[in-house]
Amino acid sequence: MVSKGKMKLTWILWFILWPTILWLSYNYYYVRIEDQLIDILLFALFMCIVAWFPLTINDNPVFFVNGISIAVFLTFGLFVEIILTQIAIVTVLAKTGVGKKDNYRYPLNMLMFSLVSVIGAGVYGQLGGNHQTILTQSEEQVWAIFGYAITIFIANQFFNKLIDKAFYKRKVKIFDEGLRWEFISSLLIIPVGFVLFVLYSEIGRAGIFYLGIPFVFISIILMLLYSYKEINRYLEKTGEIGHQLTNRMELSSVYNVFINEISDLLPIDYAYIYIVDDNKLKLEQFYDLENNTEASFSSLKRNEAFSGKVWATGKSLLYKRASDWATVKSRKIPSDTESVLSLPVEYGEDIIGVVTIESKQKKAFEKLHFQIMDILTNYLGVAVENAKNYELTKSQSERDGLTQLYNFRYMEKLLEDYCENLIENDSDESFSLLLLDIDHFKKVNDIYGHEAGNEILCQIAECLKSFVGDKGVIARYGGEEFVVFLPYSGLSESTRIAENIRTLIADTPFIVHKHIVNNTAPLKVAITTSIGISVFPIHCETPSELIRHADRAMYIGAKRKGRNRVAVYEDLKSS
Repeated sequence: MVSKGKMKLTWILWFILWPTILWLSYNYYYVRIEDQLIDILLFALFMCIVAWFPLTINDNPVFFVNGISIAVFLTFGLFVEIILTQIAIVTVLAKTGVGKKDNYRYPLNMLMFSLVSVIGAGVYGQLGGNHQTILTQSEEQVWAIFGYAITIFIANQFFNKLIDKAFYKRKVKIFDEGLRWEFISSLLIIPVGFVLFVLYSEIGRAGIFYLGIPFVFISIILMLLYSYKEINRYLEKTGEIGHQLTNRMELSSVYNVFINEISDLLPIDYAYIYIVDDNKLKLEQFYDLENNTEASFSSLKRNEAFSGKVWATGKSLLYKRASDWATVKSRKIPSDTESVLSLPVEYGEDIIGVVTIESKQKKAFEKLHFQIMDILTNYLGVAVENAKNYELTKSQSERDGLTQLYNFRYMEKLLEDYCENLIENDSDESFSLLLLDIDHFKKVNDIYGHEAGNEILCQIAECLKSFVGDKGVIARYGGEEFVVFLPYSGLSESTRIAENIRTLIADTPFIVHKHIVNNTAPLKVAITTSIGISVFPIHCETPSELIRHADRAMYIGAKRKGRNRVAVYEDLKSS
């Protein structure tokens, strides 16, 4: 985003320098043209027609008036060339949709191209070029014309890079796509421009038509070639994104991949991914190019803003300027939005979400962008459903079916990864493992029945989750045993936590409903637990040793010594 200070400075510099450049070029570099006004107007017309077919590369319009401007410069001098080039610049900026918000681009480009013209004319003069008798047979004149053309090309590239770096704060590449296209087009257009000058010198006005019309067709052909290349690039990138989305990923990863890829592919300032959640659209992912902030809202209602409207109608939206969507009013739409593209995310016959992208530039999104996004949202719909199935399968493989705690296979992998990470980073961090076993659980099952036992297991799981919270990870070891992994906890901290857990369970009356006792009313069952503690690395060197030592502490140090107590592996070694 260009600051208001830079915009104001641009207008001031243009107001001072541009008239000065025109005055100097008129007084010191003027060729009399009183009898050739109609010809000049014809040159201006063809330059404007050519400028009407620009390529937009990295937000910069590339247009092919160089050849005609060379013929104009050689024939009519610097003053006329500057005037006609300025008219072409205004034409191309109007064509690319530069409006009130970006009107500083008019003086910026007019000033830049004026300086390029002046530099080119200076080199032409230094190399011996003149406008009185231009002899194509003269080696000096040919070198002067060649030097002028090369200087125009280099100066244009230099100022473009300078403005991108200093004015827009963009990353600049010397040999980028814009330079390649300008270089290729210059190899084709500059010689034709020289021929246009020669032809006009020999046969007059008819020469403008003989080569002016081919110039227009050359510009159209170059534009179509670039469009074809862009379509191939978009399709190739779309295929790559689709391939990425087919990988087995969690939902958050799917959203991240999609947003990151489309923000690189398309001129996006804001992007939103919504997923249908009952009677609302839930915002799952938000992208802000400049501020990298969080969205100020979390959901949309049906018919609210662009996405809500797409959800309600099932139809995509494409707006090229703010005036096109003036009736869509919502505080959830950024005030500087101009172009909008919003599409439903479908799976089968159902709309499962909406993707909306917005740009601050007018005409940022074209029909091609719509077609690309239509393909990508289809990929996204499939990827979202696949991710949901993947997460469900993963959850089922990692979770205990009864208590919904992690299972022991997950805990084993977690401990292995955690230990490896500590060893790789040469960390001296301690962590602890608690192994908890319900005392006399077989007797509970015998008296109250296995369904009542299952109720107690679930209630103990909830007690552990509530007490441990985000301080650790809990898993069901199997049967009536549970494991609590406590990262960053040494011996004293883990002993305190274990004692609090033991007390909590001992003091909690567990209510069972599905018991086998003759009394049909819910019954209170008192439960106690024995807990063993092992600490890495003071008690062990591997995760398997950590589990084995906690198990040994629980059986020998707690169970055999009367149950309903906490035992530490270290105490077994000293006893």
